[in-house]
Amino acid sequence: MKKYFILYKPFLIFLGTFFLTYIVLTFLYQRFLNGFEENQIDSITRMVSENTEQVLQLFNDESSIEESTASPYMKLFYNQKYVARIVEGCNAISVIILFISFVVAFSGKLLTTLLFIFGGSLFIYVLNVLRIAVLSALIFYFPKQEPFLHGVLFPLYIYSLVFVLWLIWVRKFSRYASKDSK
Repeated sequence: MKKYFILYKPFLIFLGTFFLTYIVLTFLYQRFLNGFEENQIDSITRMVSENTEQVLQLFNDESSIEESTASPYMKLFYNQKYVARIVEGCNAISVIILFISFVVAFSGKLLTTLLFIFGGSLFIYVLNVLRIAVLSALIFYFPKQEPFLHGVLFPLYIYSLVFVLWLIWVRKFSRYASKDSK
């Protein structure tokens, strides 16, 4: 048993670090969410909604958001038509937590790790806002394709880009990056 622990020590440290970081960040995020009343929209989801509205208004000035009075979500209107709702799960925080957990598990130099986490998280946030804006416009023009667009195409888009960020991190900046790639 000890032989296997020694043999797989780097992998076990990676797993432990990844899951510990993921659990801690998820716990902190849940504490943040618990600070809001039951039918109140959290501030991150509100900010994502407002940024999405700003992006849509660059192309269509008849786009807007409106807070739901019945549930904690924002209604998104495109060409004055209600096309989508933005809920807490749309704010990409769970994706950012996953991204950060992976980077921490493959950490490199402290400053490099922190900068990559900050830059990558900001990149994911911006991509998510663009994802919601494009998805809303596509749902307006192709409403019958909504299940495919929302359930397949756009999750594939966001997770593929996060995967590319992970590859860049591991190959260029983590402690496992080859010396000739730096």
